[in-house]
Amino acid sequence: MSSETKKTDRSPQADRTRVSRIVAWVLGLGAAVVPVVAIIGVVAFLLTYMAVDVPAPGDLKQNQVATITDSKGNVLARVVPPEGNRIDVKYSQIPESMIEAVKAAEDRDFDSNSGFSIRGFSRAALGKLTGNAGAGGGSTITQQYVKNAMVGDQASGLAGYKRKFKELAISTKMSSQWSKEDIMTAYLNTIYFGRGAYGVAAAAKAYFGKEVSKLTVSESALLAAVIRGPSIYDPAVDEQLARQRWDYVLEGMVKIDAISQAEKNAQAFPKTITPKPIGEDEESKGPNGLIKRQVLAELDKLGISEQEVRTGGLKITTAIDPKVQEALEDASKSKMTGEPKDLRTASVSVDPSTGGISGYFGGWDGAGWDYASTGLQTGSVFKTFALIAALEQDIPLSKQYSSDPYRTSSGLLVENSDGESCGTCNLATAMKMSLNTVYYRLMMDLKNGADDVVDAAHKAGISETINGEKSLRNANGRTEGGVVLGQYDSTVLDMASSYATLAASGIYREPFFVKKVETSDGQTLFDRQPNPGKRVFAAKVADNVTAALEPIAAYSGGNSLYDSSYGARPSAAKTGTAQLGTSGQNRYSWMVGYTPQLSTAVWVGTARGDKPLVNYGGAAIYGSGLPSQIWKAAMDQALAGETIESFPTPAAVGGQAGVPYEPPPYTPPPSSSWARPSRPTLPSIDVTIPPEWNIPGLPTRQRPNRPGRTPSEQGETVPETPSEPETGEVPAA
Repeated sequence: MSSETKKTDRSPQADRTRVSRIVAWVLGLGAAVVPVVAIIGVVAFLLTYMAVDVPAPGDLKQNQVATITDSKGNVLARVVPPEGNRIDVKYSQIPESMIEAVKAAEDRDFDSNSGFSIRGFSRAALGKLTGNAGAGGGSTITQQYVKNAMVGDQASGLAGYKRKFKELAISTKMSSQWSKEDIMTAYLNTIYFGRGAYGVAAAAKAYFGKEVSKLTVSESALLAAVIRGPSIYDPAVDEQLARQRWDYVLEGMVKIDAISQAEKNAQAFPKTITPKPIGEDEESKGPNGLIKRQVLAELDKLGISEQEVRTGGLKITTAIDPKVQEALEDASKSKMTGEPKDLRTASVSVDPSTGGISGYFGGWDGAGWDYASTGLQTGSVFKTFALIAALEQDIPLSKQYSSDPYRTSSGLLVENSDGESCGTCNLATAMKMSLNTVYYRLMMDLKNGADDVVDAAHKAGISETINGEKSLRNANGRTEGGVVLGQYDSTVLDMASSYATLAASGIYREPFFVKKVETSDGQTLFDRQPNPGKRVFAAKVADNVTAALEPIAAYSGGNSLYDSSYGARPSAAKTGTAQLGTSGQNRYSWMVGYTPQLSTAVWVGTARGDKPLVNYGGAAIYGSGLPSQIWKAAMDQALAGETIESFPTPAAVGGQAGVPYEPPPYTPPPSSSWARPSRPTLPSIDVTIPPEWNIPGLPTRQRPNRPGRTPSEQGETVPETPSEPETGEVPAA
């Protein structure tokens, strides 16, 4: 490559020529659309051009640290490159193959353009207008460097237009004041290549374990290929996509005469080394590392680029509430202490009023497996969505079903756990007892069967896809009846979010981590506004589901919520247990529940989900056991001192408002060989019977000792009569 192609004419005349070309282009493009807009654009560009200053090469310093905080400003994690990962190199140290590969990948007119490519910009603009995402980008290497090092990436509204004019002006001015060598060197020392590597020298180490000066043509092409999207084109992430991009770069090198077609054909895809863990900050080594991972993924969806996150010195404020986060971690640690080492737990809390993720615990290893966002079989916590679907179809909580075993049309026998039964009972009682047979029969009564359960789940907040596939479906796209019993996978995050929809009386708010993003100089890139939410269920539907779920925390191992300052705290919850194949052992167990202020999902399982789920004593773990204990401990701590809030009184659905009273099933006395003589029915009144009276066959109970009673009174007995429950209360089964 001759030196002439690297030099730029920096004379005043050449500078004026460059500006004239840009002005002419803007006028020409604008004249075909709106002349007034074109004139305004030209004036804006000229004013910006005259106002901006271009620093000398080497004067720009980068703030590389992005900080992630909780909602109170406490640091959760930092996005920091590993120590020494940026090694500035001189132009002479960069092999020509790397220079040419970058031109082929990012700016094929680099040697001739004036920091601004009319052809590239036109191509990108046309792509925007026609919806052709493959039309290519419009930014030159000079523009990319200016954007990354000087003006940022704000791209919406008036600020976006100002930023773009400034970028164009500085790029044009820089092209006249800096040599092409200076621009290329600054770019290659600044750009992010993935794997925590900033600059081409660090990238050569991260991908190939060698000095930059020793890069081959093939290796140079791959490094140039990943610039466009390091998290996409790294071969360790997607080798097929990386190969396609690598081939595109080599083809571009042929087109710009950097290599011949024969040289291109001779290239073999280079082998990269195994990615090493990116140097983490101390905060990211524990559970916060998994929060960091989720935050970075969300920023990408918000249009804040990976390059900007890693080099822009951003402050990212999340919805994580430190009190809730601490409660999840403390509960997980305390309740799992002493349990088998192979056990794992995950928990997520969501604020129903905002959708904000208040707490997120996916495990203790910040660089390890995130169980909170992994697809996990749900078990009976999914029965709730069948109840939602039923209420939407005006099937009330008072609807009665048999709890006898149920055989499906395919011959599958549905039974209840441990042979439990209510005889025939209503939907509320069956939900409290988690009776599989009742809810399978209910699903069969729905207009569209299992599909209605899926629809209710998706509306509540269960994601439409999981691991890139449609959720709650078989490979053939169909849903089996087992969906009502939790046959399919969902995530802990989705379960917390979907139950938060019930806590909000049927209003869904998309869960989120990121509340606000600011640059190092105080510019706001993103500021989340309050979300009014979307009503997905009628309030009476959601509130009747809540009423059915209210007794369950107490019923499930006595895990109702309590506040030391305020007393009992109302909650609605559901347990769930998934079996390990046909082994008869348990695989996963769940507890998902909420108050009006907070929805929390807890999962417990083994590391790989391939072993029986047992506790320290070898006993099977059910949802009413360890998960419920973790849930109660976390919720009590997270809500400690918070005002007690009650759930809304539900309106009637199908003629029934709230939980109907259902007397316990009659249990006949044990059979005997003699017939008891008939006798009149005794009145159900509280009659004091002297202790010396002995009436055969009369059930009695011992009154508790009470202060002020005489010894003879302490021994009195009364008939055992059933007490009437309060209105709306479900008697314990």
